[in-house]
Amino acid sequence: MPHKNQFRIFSGNTNEQLAKDVCKILQVPLGESQVNKFADGETQVEIKESVRGMDVFVIQSTCTPVNQSYMELFIILDALKRASAASITAVMPYFGYARQDRKVAPRAPISAKCMSDLLTTAGANRVISIDFHSAQIQGFFNCPVDHLFAIPTLARAWKDQFGTGDEFVTVSPDAGGVERARAFAKRINSSLAIVDKRRSSPGEAKAMHLIGDVNGKIAVIVDDMIDTAGTLTQAVDSLLKNGAKQVFAIATHPVFSGPALARLKESPIEKVFVTDTIPLSAAAKETDKVSVISIAPVLAEAIKRINDHTSVSSLFD
Repeated sequence: MPHKNQFRIFSGNTNEQLAKDVCKILQVPLGESQVNKFADGETQVEIKESVRGMDVFVIQSTCTPVNQSYMELFIILDALKRASAASITAVMPYFGYARQDRKVAPRAPISAKCMSDLLTTAGANRVISIDFHSAQIQGFFNCPVDHLFAIPTLARAWKDQFGTGDEFVTVSPDAGGVERARAFAKRINSSLAIVDKRRSSPGEAKAMHLIGDVNGKIAVIVDDMIDTAGTLTQAVDSLLKNGAKQVFAIATHPVFSGPALARLKESPIEKVFVTDTIPLSAAAKETDKVSVISIAPVLAEAIKRINDHTSVSSLFD
């Protein structure tokens, strides 16, 4: 799949394997760069090849350590801007700070907007991301945003392994995720259920009420991310209490902070399918309940289409 238009792909330190996978699909080498730290912890970036007049894509998930990941990305973007790249696209498979997308209390920041401003100031002319926590984040940017979705890839993987039909029920773990769950349900021809949860404090949730019928069915919980897995494991218990035969989960971003892996291990959940927007920790790789489906083909296709000036939205037809 070689290309007539010259472009380069670079990577920060957070998700180099995904960047290599994308380059392999596109049959281009990963750009030569070094991202290190000075003795005092400041980020040091060196771009080791010419990018003058080229379209450049920088792949960096802004996952843990989030602030360091962002700082790396800002400084890489600045280095490329000063090296006279024709255009710079920040490819952020996971967009950190996405949950701070509105004022939830007086005098609270909208940190997702702050990050979007910093990205364009640092040099990004375009942003590609996968499954923002809320679609409104696209409007925070003063540059084009290609918001890609993992659901088509995840649904395809599910169909290949388990098939489709009435024996399944797709479950949204909260009211906010209904649209995502509906998109998955449509692809696997299943019914839809919703867990009504009430949040008591940040990172703490209590599942309260189930809307829809899960009795005698295999339930598939669909969410954009799994952070501490509190919401997920409570939803699993609620579904089993309401007669679900088995419970699986599908999520785009495996954030897996704090007690997440321990909770999954102890939970009666069968398996959790995630993508590689965030690389798994060593402990997560050893957990037999977690299975990874690569999102590299979607990112590669988006980069190819942007480079060829063809439609990205038709990716989802």
